[in-house]
Amino acid sequence: MGGNGPAPKSNDRRARRNKDAIPQTVLRWERAEAPELPDFRVERDGQLVEFVWPERTHEWWQMWIASPQADHFGSSDWQFLLDTALIHARLWRGDLSAAGELRLRVAAFGATPADRARLRMVFAEADGLDGGRGSSGAPSAREQYGQLRMMPGGKRAEPGKGE
Repeated sequence: MGGNGPAPKSNDRRARRNKDAIPQTVLRWERAEAPELPDFRVERDGQLVEFVWPERTHEWWQMWIASPQADHFGSSDWQFLLDTALIHARLWRGDLSAAGELRLRVAAFGATPADRARLRMVFAEADGLDGGRGSSGAPSAREQYGQLRMMPGGKRAEPGKGE
């Protein structure tokens, strides 16, 4: 027996088809090793001088190399992050105008919990640590109440206990 109401629209008349408007491009994945912060020269007062990375930028770079996200970085990711390191160095040298651009760039790599949530990143180790009981670690509802059964008349009875 059919349901109530009008017949559904045919697929070619539906406004929403849940298909991607632009097809996805699948790329071959190649993990890349992190480069070291390079030595180079910059022009200062008409002279070429050796660029000195702030110590804080060295620490920041090592943090990215050790991050879980780094396992998923390709060569273009590391190049973008290397350019971002220059912005980080500017900020730590006192150029506060670099802060906004730095924030935008590191957000693309999942720097903060909010960034990782937006990028749908999760830490795999956390999935198995709770034994499948959910985030609180408390027993599941099935573990707590799985033995309860309904009695005729709608009253609950615990196994092994009379009324």
